[in-house]
Amino acid sequence: MRDPFRPTIFTRHNLHLHTLLLENQPWFCARDIGRLMGVHLSDRMVSKLDNDQRRVLWIEYFRQPEKQLMLSESGVYALLVYHYIPGNRLLREWLTHQVVAALRDAEPSANPDRPMLSLLDWSEMSLSLLHWQGEGWIRLRDMPYLLADRTQRRVPGVKPRWRKIIALLQSWKHSIGDR
Repeated sequence: MRDPFRPTIFTRHNLHLHTLLLENQPWFCARDIGRLMGVHLSDRMVSKLDNDQRRVLWIEYFRQPEKQLMLSESGVYALLVYHYIPGNRLLREWLTHQVVAALRDAEPSANPDRPMLSLLDWSEMSLSLLHWQGEGWIRLRDMPYLLADRTQRRVPGVKPRWRKIIALLQSWKHSIGDR
């Protein structure tokens, strides 16, 4: 057995998603995708996919080498269409706009000046952060979630979430500038 692949792990609703980027193509752990979809992905369900949409790989699954069925990006989208559940629309959006984008942006790039996307994860929310021109950028549509704490009653000695995020971004800016 060769060394297992070390996946990137994303979290949604306290469920883990083990992902890999192989040859610039995202691959997702079928077991995790099934949990996120709220279904058990049986062999019959997965057999509907083409051979190039599924493969078995050795990965580190919760720090243990395990053989896992992995699904390509197109395979996951096909399963979401075959087994349509209205709530999975949000899962597809999360996969497309956050997980796949963050996976691709995590790869070393030939052009260090290009924008890079990362994902800040908290138990109550996730936030996409764009790194560009030495600055951290947050989508305008995410601002109401960050500023929601401003309208809540203040507790002495407790910083609102938006102040914590600003402090975190400033510390990252300083740590990147020290390199």
